[in-house]
Amino acid sequence: MSPKSVFTCVLVVCLLVGCSNDPLKVDASGVKTGISYVNLDSLMVHTAPNDLASLNKQCISELGDIYAYEIGYCIKLPNNSDSAFVQGMSLFMADPYVQQLERRIGQRFSKMDNKIKEIESGFQHLKVHFPKLKLPEKVVFMNSLFTSNVFSTEREIGVGLERYLGAETDVVKQLPYQSFPDWEKKAMKEMYIPRDVITSWVTTHLVEEEDGNLAEKIVRWGKALYATEAAFPDKDPAFVLRYDPKQYEWAVENEQALWKYLVDEDMLFKIDELNTKNLLGEGPFTPGLPEKGPDRLGQFLGYRIILKYMEIRDVTLEELMKTSYSDILVEYEID
Repeated sequence: MSPKSVFTCVLVVCLLVGCSNDPLKVDASGVKTGISYVNLDSLMVHTAPNDLASLNKQCISELGDIYAYEIGYCIKLPNNSDSAFVQGMSLFMADPYVQQLERRIGQRFSKMDNKIKEIESGFQHLKVHFPKLKLPEKVVFMNSLFTSNVFSTEREIGVGLERYLGAETDVVKQLPYQSFPDWEKKAMKEMYIPRDVITSWVTTHLVEEEDGNLAEKIVRWGKALYATEAAFPDKDPAFVLRYDPKQYEWAVENEQALWKYLVDEDMLFKIDELNTKNLLGEGPFTPGLPEKGPDRLGQFLGYRIILKYMEIRDVTLEELMKTSYSDILVEYEID
């Protein structure tokens, strides 16, 4: 075989296999998850008052902890007797603001098929990378009365649909600024429902909680976001980070300065709740850093640290999750 023919064969093999050897590009089409999807909000809205007690018993039996979270914590209804629940739910549904809110939820989320497909695909991809990972039994769509975007229990995930109505929706605009500042309202974007579902489950059931220093927590978030990217391998990193493209570009351009800041201020290996909250928590920006930059820059840095590690090390995602933060940080270098 001539050298030219050998080169051609190698090129074809590279194109077929993928020269980049991207560990996130997997075929998940045949994976079965066994997840069921329940629109609890629609059930509550469209159930006649005489049938509420029966529905309540059914939900207690079938929806487990996520139903207790919805009724007891989110909308704070008494549920110690049928009559107390029915009366409480009737009063709740009679509230003018709740009625308006339910109309907007019903209009925006009358069909959930596309979002369910995205969520299902995300969990299918996760299952390929983590065959032993426990998946949720149910994903429950509900009205959390703006309590939370997504909440994971041991077996279920609850999705507060009202938190994805968008900043320009009238019921969102009516929320008091003191409790819901503009930056929080702007984050209420429908496109992030699948992403938030996966990230919530990953941070609850896949990535171990860290009680240590800031560097450990940063790397933990990096692992969680990399696992989220594995669930959505065709999405841009900005989507995974919940940034818009300009925010992500700013973060990448200032990655070196961010790392230098943490090193110079001797923050990485200290346990400091305020620094942890500032760098990892949501907000209008990351406190202590330029206000024109996005929030959660510690999460972003963790994600970039993991990307660098995966470029250098040929490991599976399961192996990555078991790797210590110190072994991962040793490999981190900014180009």
